[in-house]
Amino acid sequence: MSLNSKQIRYLRKQAHALKPVVIVGQHGITDSLVEEIDLALERHELIKIRVNASDREARKTMIDEICQRSRSELIQSVGHVASIFRRRLNKPTRFTLPS
Repeated sequence: MSLNSKQIRYLRKQAHALKPVVIVGQHGITDSLVEEIDLALERHELIKIRVNASDREARKTMIDEICQRSRSELIQSVGHVASIFRRRLNKPTRFTLPS
């Protein structure tokens, strides 16, 4: 699933008011964390994740790994918080993306 810039802008606007649903702590990215992200994405489609890593490069690496393992797309990353999106597979979608 590849999003164009118009769709990313729309999702960024939708994610602005959201609070982080999942927090990546001291144990890093575990299988249970990825399962929790999958559940949140299936329910909400668009979520925010807080990554508690002190180094900017470590945060970027962790966010990339989360997106890859959860089959989601990064919408925006500001500081310690990242917004990610994945369409629902079996249920109607919550967001009508512009073309």
